[in-house]
Amino acid sequence: MTKRVSSKEKISRRLGVNLWGRAKSPFNRRGYGPGQHGQARRRKLSDFGVQLQAKQKLKGYYGNITERQFRRYYEEASRGKGDTGEKLIELLERRLDAVTYRMKFVPTVFASRQFISHGHIHVNGKRVTIPSYRVKDGDVVEIKEKSRELPLVLDAVESPERDVPGYMEVDHNKMRGTFVRGPGLDDVPYPVHMEPNLVIEFYSR
Repeated sequence: MTKRVSSKEKISRRLGVNLWGRAKSPFNRRGYGPGQHGQARRRKLSDFGVQLQAKQKLKGYYGNITERQFRRYYEEASRGKGDTGEKLIELLERRLDAVTYRMKFVPTVFASRQFISHGHIHVNGKRVTIPSYRVKDGDVVEIKEKSRELPLVLDAVESPERDVPGYMEVDHNKMRGTFVRGPGLDDVPYPVHMEPNLVIEFYSR
């Protein structure tokens, strides 16, 4: 298990939210920060602190992707037409690990990254092992046949914690889904309030 995966719940506690909305999250039992000073009263954040927290929350939600990757998404979003925050969300939701998670093929985005890296996912009939692979409108994402009965997959499909969002269509009998369109912020079923506008302010200082 990687250090990133083993410490994922510390992200929720550090940010003070149940970031993935999981009923069994340790945050529900210990809703304070990690470490010996975790129960100290939280200080009021400055404008910079609020922006930084918004960035950490959004970055952490997608498996705590690296700062370099996240900044590249911001830079690409800022070059596009329309609202930069909305574009940033769309780019993040097109990541293959996010799509696999949204389709309920795996229980967490961390599991999604590992699942893809181990070769269990095909896109348009071809194996893809890169979690950051960008899914296009109309792409078909499916679990390879030999992996469809894995307990991890069956538990995720049967979980009542999440629903498949409207910008993708999924057939869990065939373990196959289609990415229909790029979503806007209001389309994405975040369990906590995300503020991409503050992330844009953070990077554009």
